[in-house]
Amino acid sequence: MKLYIKNMVCDRCKLAVQAVFSELGHPVLHMQLGEAETATDLTATEKEELERRLTALGFELIGDKTSRLIEQVKTLIIDLVQKQHGELQQNLSDYLSSRVGKDYHVLSSLFSTVEGITIEKFYIAHKIEKVKELLVYDELSLSEIAYRLNYSSVAYLSSQFKKVTGLTPSHFKKIKGQKRKSLNDV
Repeated sequence: MKLYIKNMVCDRCKLAVQAVFSELGHPVLHMQLGEAETATDLTATEKEELERRLTALGFELIGDKTSRLIEQVKTLIIDLVQKQHGELQQNLSDYLSSRVGKDYHVLSSLFSTVEGITIEKFYIAHKIEKVKELLVYDELSLSEIAYRLNYSSVAYLSSQFKKVTGLTPSHFKKIKGQKRKSLNDV
């Protein structure tokens, strides 16, 4: 049985969700951000209990097709920003269309209607949060961060960073991340 789960944004989320399934006696066969697959179906009572436990941890079961599609787009973007450093070899619209199997204009319109924000702004918000994280870690130069997150230049990264946060990256670095948000709040 494949279930779709909202707000899974990292490997720790996967572990937390996996633990809930195990506690209910339904170990997960396959897990990825936003999805969990078990060998057997859950009864209505088990599904209610699963939903209650997931909700307590900040997750949510997704039932309808539209919500699953939106969550899939979000998961792809988060995964792209968090893990696939510098690997986007095509534009975002082509990447999402090919991964989801839907026309980008359909995805874009649906996403904006449901989320109240464009896909591009969602993507930028997550990239800026990743920039903040990397600035706080202080392990990479701004040039290395720009390369890792597919910015065409340090100037463009700095410009976008200031537009979103109101601060330059160097000023942000000085205050050491006091303005960071959790991924759930982006």
